[in-house]
Amino acid sequence: MDNQQIDSLDKKILSLITKNARIPFLEVARECKVSGAAIHQRIQRLMNLEVIKGSEFIVNPAKIGYHTCAFMGIFLKKASLFNKVVEMLHDIPQITECHYTTGSYAIFIKIYAKNNEDLKRMLHDKLQAITGISSTETIISLEETFKRQLPIE
Repeated sequence: MDNQQIDSLDKKILSLITKNARIPFLEVARECKVSGAAIHQRIQRLMNLEVIKGSEFIVNPAKIGYHTCAFMGIFLKKASLFNKVVEMLHDIPQITECHYTTGSYAIFIKIYAKNNEDLKRMLHDKLQAITGISSTETIISLEETFKRQLPIE
């Protein structure tokens, strides 16, 4: 989507709702000095344009028993196996992100495990059992220091 379809009101709305997805439309309307109906229409338009991809509640993985976060680079036996490997990765619910990348790895994933032993079990039993993966490199995250949305400019 071309940035020219987003005007200053859209940017103000996006700035407000990305800071607090639960902000009431009427509060956004007051901040933007327009009607609640206008905000509703603008947000619907931004969703239709796929500027806004959705909203979600964010669960703290550690609070539900997932204390190990890791990033993994995946090497493929053949590039033509990409779609099949991604399908199989998608079936592993502990994988929360999957990226098709340039550089050394064909695929880069983010995965959560209950602990290091659980991560080792997933590596051996699930990931390395996927036909098409030749090898993996794992980086364990010690702490997520921040995560944020892009600024609205």
